[in-house]
Amino acid sequence: MTVAQPLSAGELEEELEHGVRLTELARVLELVLRGLSARALRVEAGPETYTETIFLPESIDAAPERAANERLYKALAVHHWAQTRYGTFNADLDDVLEGFASRERGLAWINLLEAVRLEACLRRGYPGLARLLASLRPRLPEALVDAERELARPRASVGDSIRLARELAVMEPPAAFPYLGSLHPDRVKTVREARVAKERRALYRELARIREGLAVEGAGEVERKPAPAVEVDASFDTLQFKLEVEGERVEPPPAVAALVRSIVQDFGAVPPEYLVAAGPGRYAPDAEPTDEPEGARAESHAEGGTLYDEWDFQRRDYRKDWCVAFESDVPRGDPAFVAGVRAQYAGQIAQLRRRFEALRGEEKLLRREHEGDDLDFDAVVEAYADRRTGMEVTERLFTLRRRAERNIAAMFMVDMSGSTMGWVNECERTALVMLCEALEALGDRYAIYGFSGWGRKRCEIYRIKRFDERYSDAVRGRIAGVQAKDYTRMGVAIRHLSKLLNEVEAKTRILFTLSDGKPDDFIDGYRGVYGIEDTRQALIEARASGVHPFCITIDEEARDYLPHMYGAASWALIDDVRKLPLKAADAYRRLTS
Repeated sequence: MTVAQPLSAGELEEELEHGVRLTELARVLELVLRGLSARALRVEAGPETYTETIFLPESIDAAPERAANERLYKALAVHHWAQTRYGTFNADLDDVLEGFASRERGLAWINLLEAVRLEACLRRGYPGLARLLASLRPRLPEALVDAERELARPRASVGDSIRLARELAVMEPPAAFPYLGSLHPDRVKTVREARVAKERRALYRELARIREGLAVEGAGEVERKPAPAVEVDASFDTLQFKLEVEGERVEPPPAVAALVRSIVQDFGAVPPEYLVAAGPGRYAPDAEPTDEPEGARAESHAEGGTLYDEWDFQRRDYRKDWCVAFESDVPRGDPAFVAGVRAQYAGQIAQLRRRFEALRGEEKLLRREHEGDDLDFDAVVEAYADRRTGMEVTERLFTLRRRAERNIAAMFMVDMSGSTMGWVNECERTALVMLCEALEALGDRYAIYGFSGWGRKRCEIYRIKRFDERYSDAVRGRIAGVQAKDYTRMGVAIRHLSKLLNEVEAKTRILFTLSDGKPDDFIDGYRGVYGIEDTRQALIEARASGVHPFCITIDEEARDYLPHMYGAASWALIDDVRKLPLKAADAYRRLTS
């Protein structure tokens, strides 16, 4: 195959006899790919085929017959479509190639073995296309017969091609097939991640529309049914799926059907985290996040909300007025939930109350007092030494026992992100009921707020119990109504709740976080290092203001990031979400005693 170069008039005349230019076939190839693919694939001119846009040579003059060159164009397009369809790009080849002595040789082997596997995949579903590819490649050497047999298995994947490439990498690979093109893992990864993120946001919006449409008017407030559940057939080629809400079938819109097909093409199934629709909020569910210019602020979105800065670790500076936080009450849930927790955990609640009552009755030993119940022997010894050396002797020589006055304000910050749906959410609510029942015996001032959000302009803070509010039926109803919402933009929540906490006159202020994972907001890049560093900076700000943060998490990866965020001794990991209620109560007792 030759790639087009600038041609003279004579060369152009010769090529037109048997060569083929992409402009002649582009429309036909796009129509063929549209019929094959679950997602739109563009055909563009380029020197190498890579990424999920199919870049093809401007012209092909590899054979003396025009029909043969047309077949090669079709083979190039079909092979590249098969890479996207059957998962070649689902592997992180950049990381994989680190394990090869020669990156170039490893990539060549993976490319060739994947071509063998993809041809076998096509034979099962598209035998005509498989014959097209087979007609253009040479016969495989004897050394690859076993590999070809293994890659022809129906369950063979790109992982098998990678494993075999490691075994064969001691040898030089055979000549590349004419239609192989190039593999550029770094470019593929960039393009794929952008598309995956876009499709995830799009599915969230579509599910949000469905949920908004299913809202029913309740007594004085809007009650919403749970987010739609998506069930997907395991076979992509016969993909059938349905949407169900509370067991009722919902006809999936065409946009959802197209998105699900594309997502399944990437992951083999719809990941659970994709199935959490955006919760009801102050913005339309179809509001597409935009890439705003540097310095863009959130003032225009702040009506009724509070603006907060956000830390950008790359610039080592704050993004001014970058986020807007809105407060709202959690809608009341089923009152039977709190009654059920009280009945089921009556013994544990009574035990916690006794422990907390003991804290209330503790006495504190004060040293170096003017008068008291006993001598302070340390002070006496120091006074004797001072007298022998001619120094002035202190009169503070006594100890005094005094009942400790608890001057504590505790803020419980509850993760209400979509990932808490199910068991985690139930255990969070159970922990809150048990804590409230026990704290009422202690008399400490405490508040409970949940947090979630949908991008920087919709950071939701949910009131469950204010500091000035007693533990009433209204509060119990809000605890029962705590539900999984959207994302975990943690920095703005810490800043907002620290501000509320510092408005309370108290000697000790504690910000107690219950969470199931790291900071994460898929909407506008609040992920990975960026989210962790902003949260860490918010915690540094909280400590500087006199707030003591502590976190309990069930995330198994917490050891990788929580020590960096909270410090070595200000977090705890539990291995079973059902331990959360007792662990939270025990941690609170230790922190305030």
